[in-house]
Amino acid sequence: MTASSASSTSSTSGPAGPPAPAGPAGNTAPHTELDPRYSADGARASTWAEAVALLTSAEVFWLTTVRPDGRPHVTPLIAVWHDGAAHFCTGPGERKALNLRNNPDVVLTTGSNTLTEGVDLVLEGTAALVTDDSRLRALAHAYAEKYGEEWTFAVRDGAFVGDGGRALVYRVAPHTAFGFAKSPYAQTRWRFPQV
Repeated sequence: MTASSASSTSSTSGPAGPPAPAGPAGNTAPHTELDPRYSADGARASTWAEAVALLTSAEVFWLTTVRPDGRPHVTPLIAVWHDGAAHFCTGPGERKALNLRNNPDVVLTTGSNTLTEGVDLVLEGTAALVTDDSRLRALAHAYAEKYGEEWTFAVRDGAFVGDGGRALVYRVAPHTAFGFAKSPYAQTRWRFPQV
C-alpha cells in the first residue's frame, strides 16, 4: 500500500458520516467478560490494555461497511490507534466512504491468520468524520510514526492531503469489541459505556 492508494483523486460533495466528538471518547474502561462457551478450561479474559497494545502495533486492518443496498463491503487498510479509538482514512469517492454516507456503522478487525497462535480482534462501532485540523495533524504524525515517511500527510480543509489527493479521516471508538485468543482458546467481550 502507498499513500496514494489510501486516498482517491475523485471527489464527492456532501456529508460523509457524523462528525467526530469534540473530546476524547472511548477512554472509559469497558466491562470485560470471558465467554466460557468458546474458551478452553482455565482460560482467562484478555484485558483491554492487552487489546490496546495489539491495536496499536497491528499494521493491517479489515474494514467492513454496508452498501446502500444492504450488501457488505470489506477492504484491507492501515489504521492508527490514537486517543482511545481507531482511525483510518479513505478518498471521498471510494466505496467505503460512499457507504459511510448512508450508514456509519462499521466493523474493524485485525489479528493473525494462524489457527493456534496470536489474538484476533473485532471492533464494532460508528465511524465519525474527523475534521478538526489540530486533531488531524496529531493523526498525520501518528501515521508517519507508525508506517514511515511514505505515509506522510498534509492537513488542509478538514482532511488529509497526500500523493493520491484528498482523504477523509474517520474515528471508530468501539461500542463493543471481541478478542479471540488462540493459545489457549479464549473469547473475551468488551462492552463500552455509551455516552
